[in-house]
Amino acid sequence: MTIQNNISDVTARIHNAAVECQRSPQDITLLAVSKTKPCDAILEAIEAGQRQFGENYVQEGVEKIQYFSDRNDLVWHFIGPLQSNKSRLVAEYFDWFHTLDRAKIAQRLNDQRPQGKAPLNVLIQINISDENSKSGITLEEVADLAAQLVDMPNLVLRGLMTIPAPEADYERQCAAFRQMDKAFKQLQAIYPTVDTLSMGMTDDMRAAIHCGSTLVRIGTAIFGARQYHQ
Repeated sequence: MTIQNNISDVTARIHNAAVECQRSPQDITLLAVSKTKPCDAILEAIEAGQRQFGENYVQEGVEKIQYFSDRNDLVWHFIGPLQSNKSRLVAEYFDWFHTLDRAKIAQRLNDQRPQGKAPLNVLIQINISDENSKSGITLEEVADLAAQLVDMPNLVLRGLMTIPAPEADYERQCAAFRQMDKAFKQLQAIYPTVDTLSMGMTDDMRAAIHCGSTLVRIGTAIFGARQYHQ
């Protein structure tokens, strides 16, 4: 299977999941997770019509953004955990940041965003399964962090993101995602810029879409297994 075929297949799966729950497929964005993948694989995805890409590693992501710097139609999302000492590169190069979980990082990104660049779109990461190994805040902490964010002129609060614990059972997948959708709607009622609920990956995409996801992060089903360099 080629990357083009894979994107067609994933797009069809998104379409079918949306139709099943009476949603418009146009309301769901496909984010191609290109971490660890070479630029020629990304180019193949671009040639297949894909424009939004997600990276987990700052330096690798910046190198890819620079490689494709002659194109102004690509949107780059940082979707991995971020250490304070790497925040400047995210602020300078990326369009979106999915994993915001503390005000300190938000302040750094705000202060380091270059003048003349559009504000950085940010999502608050929720640790919905309460896993010790995962980043993110609890649902109870969202209101406080959101209130701090909206006073930062170089950031725009766009919504919420989560990576729930792996779960094979559809109903259990939905249980976590429904909590997210409820919190998302509460946030939307307060902040007019909130329009994005980033949840769902290759193995739980259908449940996520049924529970209100507006952006699914798909890597393996597009690019194949991850390639980690020894």
